[in-house]
Amino acid sequence: MSEGTVSLPWIVIRQDDNGNRYRVGRYATRAEAQKTADSLGGQGREQLYWVERIGQNGDGAQN
Repeated sequence: MSEGTVSLPWIVIRQDDNGNRYRVGRYATRAEAQKTADSLGGQGREQLYWVERIGQNGDGAQN
């Protein structure tokens, strides 16, 4: 990683009632991402939110 480059390897994923998945945001730490997922998930909606680490190939797979 070069100077001035920010690493954001943690993502929050949302899945709606129809099974569609969306990337909500990227975060530097798992704790930061989990805090966002928890706050969004507690709004009484049917959507699911979870945290994943982005793999080296750029997908949501954990390493």
